[in-house]
Amino acid sequence: AMERVLYAESRIAPKVTFWKPVSSAVAIGTGGPFGAEGPIIATGGALGSVVGQFMRITADERKVLLAAGAAAGMAATFGSPVSAVLLAVELLVFEYRARSLVPISLAAGTATAVRMAIHGSAPIFAMPQLAQPGGLALATYVIIGALVGLASVYVTRGVYAIEDAFEKLPVHWMWWPAIGALAVGIVGYFAPHTLGVGYDNIDHILSGDLVGSAVLFLAVMKLISWSIALGSGTSGGTLAPLFTIGGGLGAILGRAAIFAVPVLGVDARIAALVGMASMFAGASRALLASVVFAFETTRQPMGLLPLLGGCAAAYLVSLMMMKNTIMTEKLARRGAPVPTEYQADYLDQILVRDEATRDVVTLSSDETLATVRERLISGAGGAYHNGFPVVDSEGNLVGVVTRRDLVNPEVRPETNVGSVVRRPAVTVLETNTLREAADQMVRHRIGRLPVVRADEPRKVVGIVTRSDLLGAHARRLDASGRSRRALTLGRVWMGRRATDSKGDKDAAKLS
Repeated sequence: AMERVLYAESRIAPKVTFWKPVSSAVAIGTGGPFGAEGPIIATGGALGSVVGQFMRITADERKVLLAAGAAAGMAATFGSPVSAVLLAVELLVFEYRARSLVPISLAAGTATAVRMAIHGSAPIFAMPQLAQPGGLALATYVIIGALVGLASVYVTRGVYAIEDAFEKLPVHWMWWPAIGALAVGIVGYFAPHTLGVGYDNIDHILSGDLVGSAVLFLAVMKLISWSIALGSGTSGGTLAPLFTIGGGLGAILGRAAIFAVPVLGVDARIAALVGMASMFAGASRALLASVVFAFETTRQPMGLLPLLGGCAAAYLVSLMMMKNTIMTEKLARRGAPVPTEYQADYLDQILVRDEATRDVVTLSSDETLATVRERLISGAGGAYHNGFPVVDSEGNLVGVVTRRDLVNPEVRPETNVGSVVRRPAVTVLETNTLREAADQMVRHRIGRLPVVRADEPRKVVGIVTRSDLLGAHARRLDASGRSRRALTLGRVWMGRRATDSKGDKDAAKLS
């Protein structure tokens, strides 16, 4: 779904809407260690995309339909509308705008209402009432989140290492899921609870009913079974297995903290909740979706602060140690990079009047080309410009001519400059943003725009060029250079140098 959004105008083949749930139902129904949420999200996204392909809408509008279907699928599975919206924003639409938020929110809310009508409004993971954690406990939960985040990095690497190993097998890829199913069956023989979606396992871990070696055994066996099955290419969701593994690891770390330093006031159930969300936050880097999801599925407000601290720590560790996420690594290997950080368009924050050149060199429409050419040859004022606004005798804008137009040998020297103007001038208001100016340049395939005022649309008060747009980024590069260097130092300190280190160094030198 992410690949379709980024590189295929959000077009998903209609057959996916049918075959995805069928293949996932067979895989999960026969014991595959997956969650049902992934296929449902993918199916909902495919349905939204298919509907969009039968309507006369833009690619951006089709993207919103795809994301709305995906969010509805997640909300219907877990009864978590807000986290479904956040997941769609963080992993699918790659934007935070009203045009996408409103439809996606309506879809998630509607799906949740349908779920409530059929299954009731009880949280999917029931937990006993939690007490307010103290300061020492909060600090411990942050540390637990960081450790689970570290584990999420190696879980991600392990999954793709297994996938690479399958690609080296001397058999046709059609047999890979069968081999993965054999491994699932062997693990399931010794650990039957690893089979299927395992939402009941998460429920028992969060409630504190599953402790000690039983939690450790379940988490390890689930990791082995799920990693092999996923690496073999079997269809299924990743959320539930990650929640099981993370919740189990969090519960173990919480019990260890209670045993080692009882005065910390750690609650093993909160530790399990933090571990569950932190594993997903570290593996997918959907930070806000992870925090809100854990809250919505348990309805435990006292867990919000530990969740925020633990997931933030896991996110930071993952960011420093891993270039791509469990969701984007495969796309990156195909040469399709996925954005993971979103920020407001820098050009949208700067007005044209702040960057435009005020000392404008204009040409009179009555001048002859011979006069202008002499000026260009002599190096007089404006000789280095590549474009010139042309004004009439009253100073009103007539159009813009380029240096190529002026020195064209096919045009006679006695020709007036006004006769060389090819089309009406495309202008920009000084109160417009540089983003609007850049869009105008792209739309009309020009490299410069005369700047005018709204009350005098034919009086030139400045000019903005492509060079001005590039120059506007100087302050952004200066500011971002420090954060990039800090991230590089963090990666070195963690002992894991990312593959883009050369790019980081080059960018630091440039900035």
